[in-house]
Amino acid sequence: MKTLLLLASLTLTACCTTNGAGKAPDPQVVVQTRVVDTACDWTHPIYVDKADVLTNDTAKAILAHNRAGAKVCGWKPKGTAK
Repeated sequence: MKTLLLLASLTLTACCTTNGAGKAPDPQVVVQTRVVDTACDWTHPIYVDKADVLTNDTAKAILAHNRAGAKVCGWKPKGTAK
């Protein structure tokens, strides 16, 4: 009878042990950065008048600004006055 109780208790304790393989991995922290571009909300095309005197570098910079805005923000050319 003692042998039967000993065998039963060993069987019950053996089924409750684990080998550690079921342990969940430690959680990992994932940092994600989201960039929100609001430049189109506060930038506008630069318009020049025929009376404006510009250096070549300034004219190139204005043209680059306006072309970038047309590409990124969808700026449309202003209608020409006759």
